[in-house]
Formats: sequence, structure tokens, C-alpha cells
Amino acid sequence: MKLPPGLVLLLLLAVGAAASAAEPDAEHGARLYAQCASCHGADGSGSADGSIPRIAGQHESVVRKQLSDFRTGRRADFRMTEFADRHHLPKPQDLAAVAAFVSRLQAGGARGIGDGSRATAGALLFGARCASCHGADGRGDPTRSVPRLAGQHYSYLVRQMYDAVDGRRQTLPRLHADKIEPLDFDEVRGIADYLSRIEPR
Repeated sequence: MKLPPGLVLLLLLAVGAAASAAEPDAEHGARLYAQCASCHGADGSGSADGSIPRIAGQHESVVRKQLSDFRTGRRADFRMTEFADRHHLPKPQDLAAVAAFVSRLQAGGARGIGDGSRATAGALLFGARCASCHGADGRGDPTRSVPRLAGQHYSYLVRQMYDAVDGRRQTLPRLHADKIEPLDFDEVRGIADYLSRIEPR
């Protein structure tokens, strides 16, 4: 049965609000995270080739929002849509618990970085185009759910920037595409390389 668009929107808002209001229980989140570790790793370091992001130490508000977006279909990824569903995370409080646990993980493991040839230029571009929201050191802002980019895998960052430009990250404000679209491939790679080299903590 197809639901009216207005009802779908209300349901999406309700799920997000319930997850935001839930009191996080990091110990419960640790138990739930066991089903995430097969992809993201026990330490949340993801994959150095960028196919799976590093989530350890990401702001709790950011992880919670991404889980809600995957759960409600606002962000698309077949693996995450499955694991954020009500079978794996039955209650909104479960999303909050996983987010709380992930935010407390110390990022370890190998980090995917670029070749270093464009990192200096990338730092200047990042400062001019991105630092006003993500911070000069790429650490984001938990109060506004702005993600920490520092220490993220190089290839993942490159892909996400192009996903923003091509409209595959529909929950991102248009501002991202506007700032990234004028950049050439070397400039995008420079920004990603710079960010990947910043210590995440």
C-alpha cells in the first residue's frame, strides 16, 4: 500500500525526532555495534581503500542523523539501509545508543591517504571553501551535526564530494555542490588528501 506523501514526511520527521530525543546508552550501543563491526571494523576504522568510511570518533549527532537517514530512505546505500532497519535496530533509542558508542571509539587502523603531491594546495582550498562550516582543522561541529572530516579515508572523501555534485547525496545542502562543482579533479583530490592526513583526534 502506497502512503500519501504528507504521511511519509510525518513518519520521517517522527523517526528523526524520536532518535534525537532518545537518551543514548553507550553500553547498549556496544552490543548493537557488534553487527556493524563486520564492515566498519571493531575499532570503527572502516576500509583504507575508502569503500567503507572511518566512523570512529565521529560526532554522535552526525552518526545518529546518518542512521536515521538510512533508516528512512533519505540516504541510499543498500548495506546501510538493511542494517539501520527495525530488524537490526528496533527502537529509535537503538540508533542513539550506537551513535553514542561510535562517537567514543578511538580511531585506529590504517588510514587511506593520497600521494601527497596536492595536499598543500588542498589545505588552502579547504580553508577557502569548506572551513567556515567544517572548521579549519576539519573537525566539524557536533551542535550543528556537521561531520568530522579529519582523518577520513582519502578515496571515501573523493567519492562523497562527487556524490554531492552529482546529486547522490540528496540530504546535503546545495551549498556543497556549489562549492565543489567548480573544482577540477586535482583540486578535489588535494582537499581529500589534506583531510585524510589530519589526525582524527
